[in-house]
Amino acid sequence: MDILRETGETAGGIIARYDETLTILREVAHRRRNATLRIYQPEATVAFGRRDELNPGFAQAVTACKNMGFNVLVRKVGGHAAAYHPGCLVIDHFQPADDAKTGSNLRYKLFGELFARALQDVGVDAAVGEIPGEYCPGEFSVHARLGGERAGERIKLVGTAQRVVSGAWWFSTGIVVADSAPLRSVTERVYAALGLPLDPATIGAAQEANPALLMEDLEDAILDVYAQNGFR
Repeated sequence: MDILRETGETAGGIIARYDETLTILREVAHRRRNATLRIYQPEATVAFGRRDELNPGFAQAVTACKNMGFNVLVRKVGGHAAAYHPGCLVIDHFQPADDAKTGSNLRYKLFGELFARALQDVGVDAAVGEIPGEYCPGEFSVHARLGGERAGERIKLVGTAQRVVSGAWWFSTGIVVADSAPLRSVTERVYAALGLPLDPATIGAAQEANPALLMEDLEDAILDVYAQNGFR
């Protein structure tokens, strides 16, 4: 597996990489490129789903994003809006597959468990499962259970999306590592504009579960767990 690992805050972010994403996916599908893992920190961006774009409140949501310094991207995949910034880590997995559609639902479970384990390995009490009021809700979201004064609280840390084409699939994972406050603020305004349910308290960062966590340690843990699961 080829690794494209970009450390630090990288100019361009999700939007600049979107065309590149489609190019890589086509190259992998036509076997002109090996299976590829791309890891980077994005610029401040709110990624909407196609259903959000059709929502009557979409224009208001876009305005809220821009007013708060977040770029806007509409993905050709399902799900609802998710916000990212340089305190997040995006992991894009491109995999050749003769029958890419088979196993699409299973991939959500597989990667949910994989990233939960990577977070556990860096001292975060992570688990798989939807929590009430989370953004872009999903059965295989990854959340953290907090301790100390916030014992009993759960915060969502990981959101996922995927796209399937003939010959390959792309699975994208966004992990909130640090500085959840701006993400909470923009997500609250976006979901209000779209008329979607949201409990802002469910939006958090991995460092709230482990304040000593470093971005590079999580990157290393992800690559270790990938290797343990046979992705090489």
